[in-house]
Amino acid sequence: MFFLVPILIFAFEFVKRNSMAQHNLLGKKGEMLASRYLLDKGYAVLHYNWRSGHKEIDIIAKQRNVLVFVEVKSRASERYGNASEAVDDKKIERLLSAANAYIQMYRIDLEYRFDVITVVGSGEPYRIEHIEDAFGATW
Repeated sequence: MFFLVPILIFAFEFVKRNSMAQHNLLGKKGEMLASRYLLDKGYAVLHYNWRSGHKEIDIIAKQRNVLVFVEVKSRASERYGNASEAVDDKKIERLLSAANAYIQMYRIDLEYRFDVITVVGSGEPYRIEHIEDAFGATW
C-alpha cells in the first residue's frame, strides 16, 4: 500500500498534464484555423498571440483600413455551451486594455474593431463562426 500512493499521485498528475496538453493543442489548432480563415477572406494577419504584460490578443489583423483584434475560442464540442459565451466581461476588459496598449505602442491611427472567431470540432471538418464587431471599444 505504501508504494501505491506515489503511483496513484504520479498517474493523476500525468492524466492532468496530458489533458491540459490536449486543451492547449486544441487552442493552438483553433488559432491556426482562424488565421487561415482570415487570410482566405483577404485579411492581412499582423501578429499572433501579441502580449501586453499578462494580457494577450490571439490575432491582430487588418482588413482594408480597419485594424481587427480577434479573440479565438476553440471547443471540441458545444456540449457545455457556445464557445463565444466564454468571452465574458472580464475577458473583454483584458482585450480592451491590451488593444489600447497595442494602439499606443504602434501609434495606430486607424479604425478598429473586436471580432470573435469560434472553432468547434475535434477533427475535420471544423465549424468556424466569425462574429464581426462582437463588442465595441466602450464595452
